[in-house]
Amino acid sequence: MSNFYETVQSSADYILSHCPLRPTCGVVLGSGLGGLVDSMEDKTVLPYADIPHFPRSTVAGHAGNLVIGRLAGQTVAALQGRFHYYEGFTMRQVTYPMYVLKLLGVQTLLLTNACGGIDRTLQPGDLMLLTDHINMLGANSLIGENDERFGPRFPDMTEVYSLRLRDLAKAAARELGIPCKEGVYAIFPGPCYETAAEIRAYRALGADAIGMSTVPEAIAANYLGLEVLGIACITNMATGIAEKKHSHQEVLAAANRSSHHLRQLVESVIARL
Repeated sequence: MSNFYETVQSSADYILSHCPLRPTCGVVLGSGLGGLVDSMEDKTVLPYADIPHFPRSTVAGHAGNLVIGRLAGQTVAALQGRFHYYEGFTMRQVTYPMYVLKLLGVQTLLLTNACGGIDRTLQPGDLMLLTDHINMLGANSLIGENDERFGPRFPDMTEVYSLRLRDLAKAAARELGIPCKEGVYAIFPGPCYETAAEIRAYRALGADAIGMSTVPEAIAANYLGLEVLGIACITNMATGIAEKKHSHQEVLAAANRSSHHLRQLVESVIARL
């Protein structure tokens, strides 16, 4: 841990030596949502496996590339795939890309995910802006030795998901004619889907949607001083609400069907930064 800053710096140095662009905006693309990079210009594609110290994505629907290019007038670093706690990664590994993005010069972070709807007003295909989250992992991505060069020991979490960015996203959605809802996102450890009883418990706690990612990244990004926007793509209704059993293939298919609206919204938000 004492050399963590230097480890992150070596990853950032490798990326900067292979790409002429300096990103100010980062985007994390969830399951089945990696197609956003098709709209990027002047892009450099760096496989995670080539970046020193970078973890490697193992989940279907996560290509495992860092793509840096121009999008909607901004220089963007897009992560095609993320790392999940259920894969066996440590929390530091799950959030490692956030630290690298910080040292690359990223100031704004858009987190996307594919998740299940708990609120019965949601339906598959909806986009939901995250207003807050509930962390039920039993772990926090900031546990361990702290380096003040990254952030404070006890960071505030009053506004993890930027109100300013949510307002930008709502304005963009209205202009595009894309229905966009808001709600609280809960994280479940996975990799199994939740039981019906667990979903009832999460609903009682105030969750509107549930998934297996995003929260550790949002916590780390907030700690690092990044301005965060979270956008959830509702790909299925949660257990006990859905009328059939879950499968990852169906989640990917639903995410692909919703990807057009998500890409439009993300591009419009980036253009407004």
